[in-house]
Amino acid sequence: MALLARETAWRRGPVPRDLDGITVPLGHRLITGGRYLQWSDSGYGYYHAPGEGIVIERPDGADPDEEALWLNGSVYAGVACLNGFLPLHASAVAAGGQVIAFTGPTGAGKSTLAAGLGQLGFPLFCDDTLLVDLHSTAGLIAMPGHKRLKLLPDALALAGAAAQAPVGAETGKFYAQPAAGDVGQPLPLAGLVFLEAGPETLWQEIRGAQRFVRLEDDHYTQEIFREAAQPGRAELFALRARLAGQVAMARLGRPISAAGFAASLALVATRIREFAR
Repeated sequence: MALLARETAWRRGPVPRDLDGITVPLGHRLITGGRYLQWSDSGYGYYHAPGEGIVIERPDGADPDEEALWLNGSVYAGVACLNGFLPLHASAVAAGGQVIAFTGPTGAGKSTLAAGLGQLGFPLFCDDTLLVDLHSTAGLIAMPGHKRLKLLPDALALAGAAAQAPVGAETGKFYAQPAAGDVGQPLPLAGLVFLEAGPETLWQEIRGAQRFVRLEDDHYTQEIFREAAQPGRAELFALRARLAGQVAMARLGRPISAAGFAASLALVATRIREFAR
């Protein structure tokens, strides 16, 4: 926690245009030598070096909401990867001193499910990006999320959540207060649930080699992890073996409808309580 807090602390200042003589154009990033440099299309600059935190350069007339989206998204993930953490594209809740995470492609309903579970008493652990501590030798430890819960209007209604401030000018999403609060300390990662659309509501355990297949995450955070950690094939295999061997996995299929959401919420709550026991 102290390491993440130190390395992700930010301040304003000038950001370099290049690293090691390589110019980074707008809309691109470069990770090299433990350093992270990114320039957004709109002219926001972000720079991180070991022990120095993050420097942000804001262009004139920029949307201030955009600054936070980059800082809490790819920049945070990049700095975390450089410091020994693995990002998973997941939202998660806590139960019985453990973390149950929900993953799937953008639009799969991860945040909506986490928000709905909050109405049933499960506190939010993270939204959209889950960091796993690779330093630990005592199991897989998940780090509490830094991101606020973000939902589209229809998801707010579905999960029974109240809208707060809008998330940027163009996302269409709103920040939402977790109904059961959130968790602020690291906890063991106990389960990873893959969300899928389907004709019926079902929970199916994932075993054996299918666990490796399911861990083929193509989210941008995995691209950042490969750029930052530069793992070889053997390292990636060992990492996936560690995840597959220590975390229970399941797939949750459900119709994309209000009725399907209600049924899946009840089913997931039952399974989470079983994890907690």
